[in-house]
Amino acid sequence: VQLQASGGGLVQAGGSLRLSCVVSGNIFDVNVMGWYRQAPEKQRELVARIFGVGSTNYLDSVKGRFTISRDNAKNTVYLQMNSLKPEDTAVYLCYVKIGATIYWGKGTQVTVSS
Repeated sequence: VQLQASGGGLVQAGGSLRLSCVVSGNIFDVNVMGWYRQAPEKQRELVARIFGVGSTNYLDSVKGRFTISRDNAKNTVYLQMNSLKPEDTAVYLCYVKIGATIYWGKGTQVTVSS
């Protein structure tokens, strides 16, 4: 199973970015797809996740600004990020949980300037 994330970049505060993560390989019974982020000298934190039935969870600080979605036909999970803030700056890593196993992508850098 391989994950390829894209869509990161440099944006001014208040701007938007859309992250994508394509999952390929022997995919069967994907339970959860989602995004974590890792900022320098901070713990990795779960930003958003989406379950097979479509329910979602969000980090409190991104609620109302970020939206996670998935396209099962394309094996892709998206993270639409609006009203970005400097504190959103981090490497964003996508993941999927298949059965009991979690697979990670390499991450994409998001930098928000003030």
